[in-house]
Amino acid sequence: MASFKIKKGDSVVVLAGRDKGKRGEVIAVMPKENRALVRGINMVRRHQRQTAQQEGGIISKEGPIQISNLAIEDPKDGKPTRVGFKMLADGKKVRVAKRSGEQIPEKN
Repeated sequence: MASFKIKKGDSVVVLAGRDKGKRGEVIAVMPKENRALVRGINMVRRHQRQTAQQEGGIISKEGPIQISNLAIEDPKDGKPTRVGFKMLADGKKVRVAKRSGEQIPEKN
């Protein structure tokens, strides 16, 4: 199984679907399903039963979106870009934006 070029904490742009063009931050990545959760994207409404811990009613939450419908936001101009890899002088492997050549910052 190949690793994804999109990681938790990345800023992404939606390429296809009803939220096309919107931007958000990746909350979680699900490699086995090829999907990701993005804050504020693909909002679904769920009927929640009331329990002792939480209130019932209709709640809105993010639904998973296909990884192929997402692209990393270029750190330079904010437009969608593909991701490449580059080895630094100290031997560290980093992600770079193909569009501008800028290094994609790591969010930890």
